[in-house]
Amino acid sequence: MAIKDFVASHEKHAVFVRGLRPFFDYRDLGIRKATEGRVVAHVIRAVEGADFSGKPHLHETMFQMVYVLKGWIEFEYEGHGKVQLEAGSCAYQPPGLRHQELGHSADLEMLEVVLPADFDTKEVESVNV
Repeated sequence: MAIKDFVASHEKHAVFVRGLRPFFDYRDLGIRKATEGRVVAHVIRAVEGADFSGKPHLHETMFQMVYVLKGWIEFEYEGHGKVQLEAGSCAYQPPGLRHQELGHSADLEMLEVVLPADFDTKEVESVNV
């Protein structure tokens, strides 16, 4: 894969916007543009006072990982049950893995890297544990 651009993203210039989930803000790290849509990397943080509503879903991806920078988040994963990730935890979510967020701390911040940058998310009936 050819790299188009060098990217350096600095926190002092960070811009967070609402994204896939209304209870999270997302900071794009510029990787989507540099890789011409092959990869997206962003920092996700909890929105203070936002109503949480985690629904069972899956992502149509080739690769997805999260690394918790601050706070904690709890998921239920198909075939694995409940998993709580805290600062320093990393999780790889295989393509099509059904999962559901069960809750998170008010100070949650995590890094997420996904291939491809544009991927579909589909709600499902349940997480089969």
